[in-house]
Amino acid sequence: MFPKFNIQQLFIISLFVVINTLNSQSNNLIMTNKSLDSIEIEKQINKILEELTLEEKVAMCHAQSKFSTKGVSRLGIPEIWMSDGPHGVRAEISWDDWSYAGWTNDSITAFPALTCLASTFNLELSSAYGFSVGEEARYRKKDVLLGPGVNIYRTPLNGRNFEYMGEDPFLASKMVVPYIQGVQKNGVAACVKHFVLNNQEHWRDKVNVEVSDRALHEIYLPAFKASVLEGKNWAIMGAYNKFRGKYTTHNPILYKILKTDWKFDGVVISDWSSAHSTEEAALYGLDIEMGTGTDGLGTTTKDFYSLYYLATPFLDGLKDGTFPISVVDEKVKRILRLMFRTNLNNNRSLGSVNTKEHQDVALQVAKEGIVLLKNESDFFPIKDHKNLTIAVIGENATRSMTAGGGSSELKPKFEISPLQGIKEKYNKATVLHAMGYQTGASEYAKIYPPTLDLDSLKREAIKVAKKADIVLFVGGLNKSHLQDCEGEDRQQFGLPFKQEELLDEIYKVNKNIGFLMVSGNAVEIPWLPKVKALLQTWYLGSMSGHAIADIVSGDETPSGKLPFTFPVKLEDNAAHFYGEESYPGINYNQYYKEDILVGYRWHETKNIKPLFSFGYGLSYTSFNISDIKINKNKFSVNDNILINCKIKNIGKVEGAEVIQVYVGKPNSKVKRALKELKGFDKIKLQSGEETISNIKIPVNSLAFYNETFSDWEVEKGEYIVYIGNASDNILKELKIVIVE
Repeated sequence: MFPKFNIQQLFIISLFVVINTLNSQSNNLIMTNKSLDSIEIEKQINKILEELTLEEKVAMCHAQSKFSTKGVSRLGIPEIWMSDGPHGVRAEISWDDWSYAGWTNDSITAFPALTCLASTFNLELSSAYGFSVGEEARYRKKDVLLGPGVNIYRTPLNGRNFEYMGEDPFLASKMVVPYIQGVQKNGVAACVKHFVLNNQEHWRDKVNVEVSDRALHEIYLPAFKASVLEGKNWAIMGAYNKFRGKYTTHNPILYKILKTDWKFDGVVISDWSSAHSTEEAALYGLDIEMGTGTDGLGTTTKDFYSLYYLATPFLDGLKDGTFPISVVDEKVKRILRLMFRTNLNNNRSLGSVNTKEHQDVALQVAKEGIVLLKNESDFFPIKDHKNLTIAVIGENATRSMTAGGGSSELKPKFEISPLQGIKEKYNKATVLHAMGYQTGASEYAKIYPPTLDLDSLKREAIKVAKKADIVLFVGGLNKSHLQDCEGEDRQQFGLPFKQEELLDEIYKVNKNIGFLMVSGNAVEIPWLPKVKALLQTWYLGSMSGHAIADIVSGDETPSGKLPFTFPVKLEDNAAHFYGEESYPGINYNQYYKEDILVGYRWHETKNIKPLFSFGYGLSYTSFNISDIKINKNKFSVNDNILINCKIKNIGKVEGAEVIQVYVGKPNSKVKRALKELKGFDKIKLQSGEETISNIKIPVNSLAFYNETFSDWEVEKGEYIVYIGNASDNILKELKIVIVE
């Protein structure tokens, strides 16, 4: 006897049966990555491909909203959701315009900008940074984090230098790998950007870069190559600019390098509106097209998605035979592979956000990244006592540096300002504050005027400085348009907003000045003799004020090293030495005339003394590096060069030093830099502690890119190994020979 059901109950039962049948079919088709190896995943991808219609395949290759792409609901294929990075997960953006969605649960930890991370020279810290930001991306249900950025610091005017890892390809290559691995442990793809030669914001969507193959392979590609071959990143973002007349996002030369030479198996994602051709996007490696119809972060064309180059025009080309079906199948395979690594991977964690662990990582990166550039008469550290009056002067003492900057703008749960950090640290001293100057709000592509009376601010700052024993001037740049911000480059090398005039006036009434430089770029510093100390503090995120206060007070000893050179004047920089044709270009064409001589390579080879060199940074303690040895004098191409030395902390406080090893090839058959960084080791020691540093350099890493046969060559003959703690502070030179 069967139980009786009414019509409503029968409908519910039948619906339940249908849903379970569909789920069963879906699960049979798409097995999640809980127990599949790479071979089984590829089998699953091929099986799914057979079930997809042509329209569904094409729909997966382009955006459906500002930061997502379509899935296929009938097969259980999920959408892909992305977020801007690289130093935090951006607040939620509206579906189809650039306004924020207004969520109340999208606050995050703001980590220090990548220039700061690079300054740490600490690979373990880079891993912790990547893992932490990856956990936050995972908690926010993001599948792709749009970062890190590894474009090379070519000019100090580039508005986005703060997002990158400096001027040296070796340092960037070493630091980016653990960052990627850390992010991807969470089942979130690290999308390394911007591939490639996107080294300025001015004319970024128009400029055509002409650069030699040697410079391309030796300077601008290594960090991307390391990301692919060592970091195993799952995504790469194209760039806005052209290279040899073709846009880099779908460039035949770069496509071959990335997907054929390096065998990259992930997805190439366009920058927002960096695709320009259906044919090139189809044939030269673009897998997912995002943001077309926008100007990057400003205007947008509503409901433009079906008109993307990889949308209806691509579908039409597939239907009429212009493109073989294998072209779209290859793209979809890569997209599905990305899914099995991310949102079809049931093994990935749930993530977390704003945890104490994340804040600790952000604080440690900030403290280790701050660089002490000058410290006359041991101005720092400043000890707290009741008879001390400290004047903290400058808008940057209180201004948010997570707001603005372009796509890297963040919405942190909190942001400790330098003033707050100093006030909380100095309980006995009297801490005074005056803005001194003011600028408008930070907003993309806009400049707002000050809202306060500048003369009054200046007078108040001078008045406060007179009362103080010590002045801490917290100045530099900010995240506004024409400063450290996406969309355009800086317009001046010196300090903006008449800060130098203010500093001059303060100097007249109080000469005991320490300057805290908040920036992601070098600036011109003719006023250096007027300050007793200078700290490069970068953009430090949520824990900014605490990190700065720890360094200023001496609770932490600075150990950061500059990841790029500070030239005395702009014309000393290689990109600017050759004039307008080299930067910013003429009629949208630009020639990298300095070739391989970027940063310290230029300064040292051309004997142009910098203000502060690459790898430079002072400490509150002192180190003795001695007994520097090498394992032998003659090497073959497959050997490793092993350098070891003793290092002892001979000062009174704990500290860390970075031993740096450079290698040069005198009398080379090709143009060479005097020397290039090939190894480093950061060592932390207690006062009086001694240890041994060991640095390994594969001989094949000394190769140059030989343009005559388009491959790498290790030149035989004599080399010089330079060991020191800055590019211009070499403690010992050792001669070696590379033989057959």
